[in-house]
Amino acid sequence: MTEKTSLPTSHPMIPPGIGLFIGILAVSTASLFIRFAQQEVPSVVIAAGRMTLAALFLAPFVLTRQKTELRQITRKEWLLLSLGGIFLGFHFASWITSLEFTTVASSVVLVTTAPLWVALLSPLILKEKLTRWIFVGLAVSLIGSVIVGVSGNCTITQGDIVCTGVKEMFSGRHFLGNFLALSGAFLSAGYLMVGRKVRNSLNLSTYTFIVYSVAALVLMLIVLITGKAVMGYSPVNYLWILMLAIVPQLIGHSAFNWALKYLSAAFVSVALLGEPVGTVILAFLFLREIPNRMELFGGILILVGIVIATRKKQD
Repeated sequence: MTEKTSLPTSHPMIPPGIGLFIGILAVSTASLFIRFAQQEVPSVVIAAGRMTLAALFLAPFVLTRQKTELRQITRKEWLLLSLGGIFLGFHFASWITSLEFTTVASSVVLVTTAPLWVALLSPLILKEKLTRWIFVGLAVSLIGSVIVGVSGNCTITQGDIVCTGVKEMFSGRHFLGNFLALSGAFLSAGYLMVGRKVRNSLNLSTYTFIVYSVAALVLMLIVLITGKAVMGYSPVNYLWILMLAIVPQLIGHSAFNWALKYLSAAFVSVALLGEPVGTVILAFLFLREIPNRMELFGGILILVGIVIATRKKQD
């Protein structure tokens, strides 16, 4: 999505800042709903349910009001939309699975690095300029990512950092979870770059419906291949999946797109850093998960790096 040169002068019903805050709160609930459902439901089934329900909610609107646009989509656009949906499907499969193995704080902070990988790969794929701010921000965030990645095997004792052997630092559940979360960030970056290629030529609802539908098909195929059951779980787990589709996916992302009508893209992108903060707070309140000092320090570095990278669009 390209940044507009001017913002609308009309006043919305609610202040844009409030709408953006609502969006951040909504997406911050995702890890919470996932953790509740993961007590019984496999991660890929949760991911498939989330995207399938989100696509079904959008279907009546798009299929009745956007029929003309759907017919006008070119073959190249269909290929790009399908590629974006594949990236998105594997993103959710990877990230949601990561929550089985690592803490909410580590998972959410690492997956939030997606904009940095977009910035790094954009010169190669999108032919966009890589500024010095992006280099600095990427370096800071990479240091933070390494710290978060090894936090499960290191502790701070009386001011000294004590870590286990190298082999243990790059193995085990915590490292696997962090690796999956970072993989989710790479896949999300692929999804975002595809979106930059095709998003401006399509209505937002049409674009999201198609991409969500492809992602849902990819995830259902993974469910079939892995032999996971989609039925037979406690009713409350289906409620968590339903809430996952409605609150973070539809309400949260819709609020962000609505806010972009009145606020600059740069402001919204920085404000999105509130998602990991909100998620960690909710994880503490409802899951009693307290991030350790290394996770906090690494997470802060990652967020600072993203702020630096998005500080300026040009040198």
